[in-house]
Amino acid sequence: MSRPGAALGAEVRGRAGGRCEYWRSPEAHAVIGFEVEHIIPVKHGGETTAANLALACFYCNRYKGPNVAGIAAPGGLVTRLFHPRLDVWEEHFAWEGPVLNSRSDIGAVTIVVLRINLPNAVAVREILMGERLW
Repeated sequence: MSRPGAALGAEVRGRAGGRCEYWRSPEAHAVIGFEVEHIIPVKHGGETTAANLALACFYCNRYKGPNVAGIAAPGGLVTRLFHPRLDVWEEHFAWEGPVLNSRSDIGAVTIVVLRINLPNAVAVREILMGERLW
């Protein structure tokens, strides 16, 4: 089984509180609905269980794809991505206004691979924060 059923999908959505588990964007203000995604993709042996599923915005899910790791900077080391079930978000990320900064190598590589600070994403966050919708 690679796609979660309705009950499992509802469990993942409820646990996430309506936010992308990678950069905490609110689904209520997204143009494209969020998706339940495999943290460790099925092609890498990931299972379709609550422990391996996360709610992700459309963009995080597309940029992440089947990746489980990445390189944050040229010549850098291969580092695993943030794992929403195993890692504590605040240990790896910190907001500076609408820009998401890393607190760890895991945070840095996740920000790069998921392209979290693309200019359009930062601009949308700035608007949402200004309107107190974030």
